[in-house]
Amino acid sequence: MDKFVKLTGVAAPLPVVNIDTDMIIPKDYLKTIKRTGLGTGLFAEARYNEDGSPNQDFVLNKPAYQNASILVAGDNFGCGSSREHAPWALLDFGIRCVISTSFADIFYNNCFKNGILPIVVSPENLEKLMDDASRGSNAVLTVDLEAQEISGPDGGKISFEIDAFRRHCLLNGLDDIGLTLEKAASIDAYENATAAARPWA
Repeated sequence: MDKFVKLTGVAAPLPVVNIDTDMIIPKDYLKTIKRTGLGTGLFAEARYNEDGSPNQDFVLNKPAYQNASILVAGDNFGCGSSREHAPWALLDFGIRCVISTSFADIFYNNCFKNGILPIVVSPENLEKLMDDASRGSNAVLTVDLEAQEISGPDGGKISFEIDAFRRHCLLNGLDDIGLTLEKAASIDAYENATAAARPWA
């Protein structure tokens, strides 16, 4: 998993509440278990017209936001089913950080396991960030995980809270497998001692 230390990128505004995982990645895209290629399906029902052409009114199709790496969204982001394809699709598109006032628990946990930083802010701070994100190509935010700060295009800063263990995992690029491998020496020592003590096993 890629480390997340500091991210500077365009922030796309999506002021919609209760964005569920079916909106993030429709069920038609759930036939694969690969994490790549799902970016094309991200918000597909909103991004594309019925004939498959891009919906020019959708924020991620606008030239200023086509390379957005941060999403500023409405309350209760990621609600609905527990599909892990939702963070996979965001990551494959290039979104590394989602900012909202609240997240569905399962989606929130899945983000950390896939290298995405979900940040919870107050409604007042979300309003400020939504305003920043509405500036088109000037909607550049810097998210500093070490300092736990979001810097806006005008230099203003917003602090955010995050669980220390999850912060450690993102800073070091550790998913569940990576965390296990950190204990590889201890695991090897245990297995060797067990093999010596019970050679018949």
